[in-house]
Amino acid sequence: MALSPLVIDDIARQLLACVCAALTETAVKVDGQPGCPCVASVVPGKPAWDNCTSDCSGAQTPGQLTANLDRLFPTSAFPAETKDVLGSRNCLPVRQAAEYVITLLRCAPTFTENGCPPSCEEQTEAARIVHVDATSVINAVMCCFPDTGSGRRGHQFMMGQLRVLGPEGQCVGIEQRVTVALPPCGCTVGDGS
Repeated sequence: MALSPLVIDDIARQLLACVCAALTETAVKVDGQPGCPCVASVVPGKPAWDNCTSDCSGAQTPGQLTANLDRLFPTSAFPAETKDVLGSRNCLPVRQAAEYVITLLRCAPTFTENGCPPSCEEQTEAARIVHVDATSVINAVMCCFPDTGSGRRGHQFMMGQLRVLGPEGQCVGIEQRVTVALPPCGCTVGDGS
């Protein structure tokens, strides 16, 4: 049985939905914490840093949340990449793994019109927001994402590193990597060729 054509996209959307829900929930619990940004989408490849300061419209939360596929690789012992030779009349237990990147960008404190740097208070508040965002993203991946899988045990995945991005320009944020084992294809019955 071959992989579903939508499996990679479905997982990216599930990751994005879990993170957005966790950010919204955290904003209710933590005073002054922004929720899920109004710009939240699955993107093809590395996201452009172009929406961290827009006001979207009305009372919506500025910022940018994206999920993207970084790479696919074969694995026979998830999460290690396999170097097995395939297609030599054997049916190895090889499956694909997909590495995703979740990127969350917020407004960064920047210089004033007079050229003064951000105040200590502005820097401290920006750091607090980044730290709470990091915890929210980790909680989303660890607590929500496993239950989105169709199997009885949910998704099999490995948390990668979480890095702080920036500040660069008017953006600061985080990047979380997640590697997910895709469903195994398996050999078709009677396939001896």
